[in-house]
Amino acid sequence: MVEFAGREASRRKFLLGLGLGAVSAVAGCTSGPRARAVGLTPFAEEVMGGGGDRNYQAMYGRMVDDGHVIPAIDLSRVRQGYLRKEVADPTGEAPGTIVIDTANKYAYYVMPGGRAMRYGVGVGREGFSWSGRAKVQYKKKWPTWTPPADMIDRQPELAKYADGMDPGINNPLGARALYLYEGGRDTLYRLHGSPEYWTIGTNASSGCIRFMNQDIVDLYDRVTPGSPVLVSQGAVA
Repeated sequence: MVEFAGREASRRKFLLGLGLGAVSAVAGCTSGPRARAVGLTPFAEEVMGGGGDRNYQAMYGRMVDDGHVIPAIDLSRVRQGYLRKEVADPTGEAPGTIVIDTANKYAYYVMPGGRAMRYGVGVGREGFSWSGRAKVQYKKKWPTWTPPADMIDRQPELAKYADGMDPGINNPLGARALYLYEGGRDTLYRLHGSPEYWTIGTNASSGCIRFMNQDIVDLYDRVTPGSPVLVSQGAVA
């Protein structure tokens, strides 16, 4: 009972720190090409001088996936604290839950035994416009990307993608996308890959929640449709 009470107290502290009274609203994920990084959070370690250790080099090496080549990550351009790592679960959520901590730029996949897989993420302006609980309605490998009409109005050069941009390494949704629904409705909120791995840990100029392509592939393989998702706009206490 003491252990359970401790975990519940930790969970309450985590959820309060996440600010789960934030306004929940339907928002569009309008990630576009050539997003700009805007600032870094103070929570990550320094970059890995010399390219990092061999484990990370293997984890973030070149991949060939369904005929597409995912280039190796240049580890000198990513803060070490945002590289994939198994950690003690700080969320108290049920195994199988994805928790997005937008303030600290982390995503957690909760595993059994009080553990979680932690990923660094980048958060675009659309990623800050929705919070709450949802579920993964479906997931796609190498998704197409279709810019919303208002984005095409602002950037007429995107009109050529009005019927969808073909999958590929330069597609803004990257190698994988998870599509979140709330109460049976599409939130238009996506967890997705990105070729712009150097924006991980930053507030990117557009998009929802972006992962390094190697990391979204790893998360995709762990998640099943129907998996619960908790998205927060607050900070972990």
